[in-house]
Amino acid sequence: MHVHKEKHAFEPKIVAFVCTWCTYAGADLAGTSRMHYPANVRVVKFPCTGRIDPVFILRAFQKGADGILVSGCHPGDCHYMAGNFHARRRFAAFRQLLDFIGVDLQRLQFSWVSAAEGGKWVEVVTELTERVRALGPMPEFKELEAEEHWSGAIDTPELKAAYNDI
Repeated sequence: MHVHKEKHAFEPKIVAFVCTWCTYAGADLAGTSRMHYPANVRVVKFPCTGRIDPVFILRAFQKGADGILVSGCHPGDCHYMAGNFHARRRFAAFRQLLDFIGVDLQRLQFSWVSAAEGGKWVEVVTELTERVRALGPMPEFKELEAEEHWSGAIDTPELKAAYNDI
């Protein structure tokens, strides 16, 4: 993927949790099309956004992320039928929890990016990076100790690998 990096006083760390079938393919298209976007995003791919447990988002913050993107297939286009609808509901509830504990919700974004939307990937990543850059660093979660027992949903080798890859 083709990225460029401008000099700024603060470079945010963004973690993008994406589905393999749509958003990852869209990001790949952006790269192979030589589209430019900020180098701040670390992509972690999942078979489906419906498999993203909220503990992954907490772990990303704990590991130093300043912003989070969750992105998958458009409604009706999920490779696994309704996984993206489950993800959207879970993410909406989790946003309410983060808001309750004082996390600025501008640091989180949920989006739909298809395999054919390399340009949309660039727009989403650029806008989120600029927004989080303006907010500054997010130190609140970095001192938390992520405990494996927070979630029983990390039950497959694929999810354990993704969890450890954050």
